[in-house]
Amino acid sequence: MAGTPGTPRVLRAMNDRTALDLLLEHGPLSRTRIGNLTGLSKPTASQLLARLESAGLVIVTGTSEGRPGPSAQLYAVNPAAAYVAGLDVTPQRILAAVADITGRTVGSYDLRTPGRQATGAVRQVVDALEGAVKAAGLTLPLPAAGGAPDLHRVVIGTPGAFDPSTGRLRYASHLPGWHSPTLLDELAAALPMPLEYDNDVNLAAVAEQRLGAARDHDDFVLLWNEEGVGAAIVIGGRLHRGRTGGAGEVGFMPVPGTPLVRQVAKANSGGFQELAGAQAVGAMARELGLDVPSGPHSEVAAAILARAVESPDDERLRELLRRFATGLATGLASMVAVLDPELIVLSGGVIAAGGETLRELVQAELAELAAPRPRLLLGAVTEHPVLCGALQSALATTRDEVFDTSR
Repeated sequence: MAGTPGTPRVLRAMNDRTALDLLLEHGPLSRTRIGNLTGLSKPTASQLLARLESAGLVIVTGTSEGRPGPSAQLYAVNPAAAYVAGLDVTPQRILAAVADITGRTVGSYDLRTPGRQATGAVRQVVDALEGAVKAAGLTLPLPAAGGAPDLHRVVIGTPGAFDPSTGRLRYASHLPGWHSPTLLDELAAALPMPLEYDNDVNLAAVAEQRLGAARDHDDFVLLWNEEGVGAAIVIGGRLHRGRTGGAGEVGFMPVPGTPLVRQVAKANSGGFQELAGAQAVGAMARELGLDVPSGPHSEVAAAILARAVESPDDERLRELLRRFATGLATGLASMVAVLDPELIVLSGGVIAAGGETLRELVQAELAELAAPRPRLLLGAVTEHPVLCGALQSALATTRDEVFDTSR
């Protein structure tokens, strides 16, 4: 923030940001209410609101209980002050969404990618983003056109992670078309706004930290289980990514109960993935003589686990839940021994299908296998958590920039 700490300019900017954060948290507020919440006098609150309204950051939305007069006017953050976008990339599709500065989603687009590999990852990203921007009623000019984009920032979530030293995507060999060493430069050339990239599980953790089960927690682990097993590690309130972005790639982790997997990058698998990944649920079901439907591993696993929860009297399904819970707890025990987190959030479609029944079994097993005993909670952000985390990440940075009135 510009200026010397304690100068009027800096203090005004601090008050402005406090007021904007209160409006985001509470919704429309009157001048009197903002003054009460911030401790500012009525004249100072009036000056603050006039300043923010002039800057296009707040708007008048009506009056309190229909009463006339300036003190009864309600102020809100101007939704059009900035827009951000998030993308959730998987081998099957790219899901894109646009949110205004308040966090409200104003447009989304689902681009199915099988059969589109020939178009390349850059074209797919642009197409998905254009679809979401159009649905939001905004525009996405090409860089060559010279127009200012409506989007302030885009955050893209992918499996694996882009190595900061090489710019190449690692730990995600199952994502075709995303491994060119020039991909990030090509995306930057194709899109006219700042782009950021993060691991999909890290973004799910951002969603839980800001909106879900991990709110008010500075140290937690999120265990993700869909097509792959992964984890996000938050220490001191910040994501730990590791030197190459590979922190949390626990699907490759050797664990008891499975053969030792070598050359895990080439195999795109490892011990924990084999023990407790989605494909393991189908294998357990076959061993127990249960019918296993066809389809993607994650969908099959979710269907089997949901059936197990709905059929508590079926001994084979109960045994399947116990085995799966033991597999999950086995990997978690290794993570807990190293990290000793205060909380573990269980997320992803496979785990969500097992619900509270599965969570209780994992908690009990972990208590037997690990000395530390962190609390286990199911993820609370169940609708597109990776996309939600991408939007939240983009909003956090964008608000810091747009709401800074000291410049």
